[in-house]
Amino acid sequence: MSEQNFENHGKFVPSYHFFAVPVFLINFLWSLYRLRKLGISFEGIFGVILAAALVVLVFQARLFALTVQDRVIRLEERLRYVRVLPADLQVRTGELTIGQIVSLRFASDAELPALARRVLDDKVTARRAIKELIKQWRPDYLRA
Repeated sequence: MSEQNFENHGKFVPSYHFFAVPVFLINFLWSLYRLRKLGISFEGIFGVILAAALVVLVFQARLFALTVQDRVIRLEERLRYVRVLPADLQVRTGELTIGQIVSLRFASDAELPALARRVLDDKVTARRAIKELIKQWRPDYLRA
């Protein structure tokens, strides 16, 4: 496994991103095509509704997993803050949004205090912007 950094930290799950999602999207488009080509019928309308439900399901399943992952990261980082951050900054960690916490997790222990202070003081909220500020990347290979 190559060393993780800002450029390569995004995760693609081939079976999800390159198989399941395209298949469900193609199925939805195919059902729309068939409804138009064969005419409106109960079977055609139901096919479109079912295909749309499957598309929604595949995206919601991913969002559910990412939400749980974010909650676990929030818990892990709160424990890390107690160990790494100075007392005056620990008090302010309640001001961090989940997006900020998730992004700051990539900062090394040495870099975290100054970076957290900057994110809070400058009100940096964009995940990408926070990750771009990190100089000493702390990899996270166990992601959903």
